[in-house]
Amino acid sequence: MADGAAYDENDRVQVIDGRHELASATWDHEATADAVRLQIAPRVQELKCVAGSGNLDLPGSSNWYVPDIAVVERSVAKGGGALLPDQTLLIVEVTSESNAETDRTVKRRRYAEYGAPLYLLVDRQERTCTLFSEPGELGYTRAEGPFPFGTPVQLPQPFGLALDTVDF
Repeated sequence: MADGAAYDENDRVQVIDGRHELASATWDHEATADAVRLQIAPRVQELKCVAGSGNLDLPGSSNWYVPDIAVVERSVAKGGGALLPDQTLLIVEVTSESNAETDRTVKRRRYAEYGAPLYLLVDRQERTCTLFSEPGELGYTRAEGPFPFGTPVQLPQPFGLALDTVDF
C-alpha cells in the first residue's frame, strides 16, 4: 500500500482522502447495521436489488469507500466490481468512535458529489439518524433529522418505509 501500512489479503480496506483505513467493525456496530439491513430486506428483494458492503469507487479522487450498506440493482451488482455512488439507491453508514467524523462530513460530501441519491447516517455516538437526499456538487441539499434513536425514519421511494430505530 502507498502509505506503507501492511494489510492481510483478507482485510477490507477503504481509501479516505488518500489514507488507507481498515474497514473492520465491532460487533455492536455490525448489530446496528444488521438492524437496518433486516428492515429493508423485504423491499430490497421486491426491487430486485442487493444490499451489501461492496466497494464504491470515486473516480478522479483519492477515495475508495466500503460502506456499511449500499443498495444496488441486482443487474448492476451481478458481475460488477467496484461501483459508483450514483449506481446506488441508498447508502448507509454507521459511525464508530474511530470514524464518526469521516462519516458525518467527508463521506457525506463525497457521496453527494458523486450522485448517491440517499445517504442515511446512523450516528451511534450522537444516538441519531439523519437522511440526506437531493445530491449536488456542493453536498446534499436536503437533510431530514437528526432524529433521536427511537424515532422512525421515513425512507422515501423507491423504499417507502419507516425505519424503526428503537434497537439502534
